[in-house]
Amino acid sequence: YDTYCEPTVQQTSKFLMALHIFIFLLGVAGNGLMITIYLLHLAVADLMLLFTLPFVVVENASGWLFGNSLCKLTGLVKSLSLICGSFLLAFIGCDRYFAIVHPMTSMQCRRRRTVHITCTFLWLVCLALSVPNVVFLTVEEDWTTTLLTCSFHQYDIHANNWVLTLRVLDHVCFFLPLAIMSFCYIAVVVTLFKSHKSLAKQFVRLTLLITLVFCFCWLPYNITLLIKTLVDLQSLGLLHCCLNPFLYVFVGVRFRNELIQLLCNLVLALRGHSRPSFSDGATTTSTVLL
Repeated sequence: YDTYCEPTVQQTSKFLMALHIFIFLLGVAGNGLMITIYLLHLAVADLMLLFTLPFVVVENASGWLFGNSLCKLTGLVKSLSLICGSFLLAFIGCDRYFAIVHPMTSMQCRRRRTVHITCTFLWLVCLALSVPNVVFLTVEEDWTTTLLTCSFHQYDIHANNWVLTLRVLDHVCFFLPLAIMSFCYIAVVVTLFKSHKSLAKQFVRLTLLITLVFCFCWLPYNITLLIKTLVDLQSLGLLHCCLNPFLYVFVGVRFRNELIQLLCNLVLALRGHSRPSFSDGATTTSTVLL
């Protein structure tokens, strides 16, 4: 069994190494060209992510060889570039939305200085969200492969909680920018169709391509990550048994009416059970059956 599986594992590892090297070279060339035009911040985010790929290639081949400090730094850079890159795509969609749908009222907020200030603020927020990687990432030996790995080994349960938080953050960084991009691009297409149908057709092709590439690259990852998170949070399934009553109360009209009637009957029964009666100036308690 071992002799059969070993070539497959090696071939997979070599394929991943070749793929990472190809993405690195193509991405550096493309984003280097992009810096010369106006998409500066997105190009910087993509380049930061690309420069972590050589470390991934070496780690897959022979383990982590770069020490604890570079482990923490590459983890920080990777998380920062992923988070910021997704929101920068959403920001570009918003910029096109305001430029086409609200061209006059958005002139002030679309000035170059304002854009750079907004992007700088976005970088700072994403940096704050990425800092916990510096705390939890460390280099330790993997007992299955006896190779050093850069992973979330430190602080046990706290590191595990951060991994779960990071997964949720990844989902937010995918679905929220996707929703923003979809809204902005649909609004732009509707506006262009009302005035310039030829431009609208071109923009439809462009926006569809941008959105489809974004989904193609990140949707499989997010679906896999979501399944993995649900497996880790098996106790989440137990929540279903206590949510059912609330669903029936708030959604089911018949159930809600019957419950209200039952509670009213119960209150009347309790009141009738201890209702006081007055006879010859003396107070006695009589039982009333309903």
